[in-house]
Amino acid sequence: MDSVTTGLAVKTDSDHEKLFKNYCSSCHGQTARVFVDRKWRYGNSKEALIRSITKGIPDAGMPSYEEGLSTEEIAGIADYILSGIEDRNTYTEAERATPSSYRTDYYNLEIDTVVADLEVPWGIKAHQDGTLFFTERKGTFSVMTPDGNITEIQDVPKAKSFGQGGMMDVALHPDYDDNGWIYLSYSKPNGTKVTTAVARGRIDQGRWVDHEEIFEAQPYVSTRYHFGSRIVFDKEGYMYVTVGDRGKRDDHPQFLTNDCGKVHRLHDDGTCPDSNPYNDGDDQNRCSIWSYGHRNQQGMIYDPQSDQIWTHEHGPRGGDELNLIVKGKNYGWPKLSFGINYNGTTFTTETEAEGMPNAKNVWNPSIAPSGMALVSDDYELWSGDILTGSLRFDYVSRIRVENEKVMNEERILEGIGRVRAIEMGADGVLYVGVEDPGRILRVRVVSDNVLEKR
Repeated sequence: MDSVTTGLAVKTDSDHEKLFKNYCSSCHGQTARVFVDRKWRYGNSKEALIRSITKGIPDAGMPSYEEGLSTEEIAGIADYILSGIEDRNTYTEAERATPSSYRTDYYNLEIDTVVADLEVPWGIKAHQDGTLFFTERKGTFSVMTPDGNITEIQDVPKAKSFGQGGMMDVALHPDYDDNGWIYLSYSKPNGTKVTTAVARGRIDQGRWVDHEEIFEAQPYVSTRYHFGSRIVFDKEGYMYVTVGDRGKRDDHPQFLTNDCGKVHRLHDDGTCPDSNPYNDGDDQNRCSIWSYGHRNQQGMIYDPQSDQIWTHEHGPRGGDELNLIVKGKNYGWPKLSFGINYNGTTFTTETEAEGMPNAKNVWNPSIAPSGMALVSDDYELWSGDILTGSLRFDYVSRIRVENEKVMNEERILEGIGRVRAIEMGADGVLYVGVEDPGRILRVRVVSDNVLEKR
């Protein structure tokens, strides 16, 4: 590719790559390979790319960069993207390969692929008998039996698969073995607008039956991003659901009259518990809200030992957060942030305020966190640690927390792919869902590699 002259300096291909990493990678990943196999909704000619970068695509969450970048820099980013897809229609076999082993600070791990040729595996749930339930963002929900047979379940809720939306998380009722209830979160359309919804149903001979829609975030909006949405249950049977701010940062997260930018707490049938902090008789407030002031929480866990809910959420450009969720608290977005706008401009300089909990961990630069798991006692040396995936840097982060304080962090499974989902299965196995290309990996311990256990 030819170099591009800007003033007295000459921008090289390396400079173009640096621009891409600085301005684009928190959403798209570290290299232009993410654009291989992409469906180009807005065109992939150089002219189309320059137009999209310059003017932005607001409904898709992409801002205008004409304020932060020069015309030459925008053209350079377009050239870099095109270089990544030039003469290539798909991934090479080498890029599809999954490493069979990995060494961490505590364990030697064995990795194998249990489900291949997926689009974007978004939610994973593993039953103690080895049955694997998983969703794909394109709108499907499937079940794999312990012998490896996969059935795509028919008649599931219709999800609007566009942007960051589609079929998202899956969860099993705490009494699933007795009642068979399965919960799905998905982007539900209504005309040209869409929202985050949760439904429950059962499976009967490969079909979704007894369908009940139990949560529908209000309002519907036309944007294609920041849906959330994870589902967990606590030991008392309450269900928690995350909903992102839907890209309306100044309209949604700081107001109790809508469901966006919130963590919600519900009974298993979708009704609001009387003990919720804003179920107080004020008809304007949404009765399901448990906490607010969030941006886009694509990871959530429940720790039964401490009886605590943890989430992580995407920051803008910088400022991804790990938060301990406390009843009724305001987590500050967008009044507080450690990040800046994607185009390099600033919207706040405040990072803390009285009455607003501080993040327990902040990633800057952004790792683009997605998926979250609490390690069980099956991994003794990691027991109680938090795992979160990185869409941007293609690894899993293992976080040691003691007394609500992050003590250290180890990057594991580096280079594994864009990590979308992590599941610490009830079967004692760790599952990781990755993109580029989509597959579900099974991670097992082969041996310890430390002399003394902690």
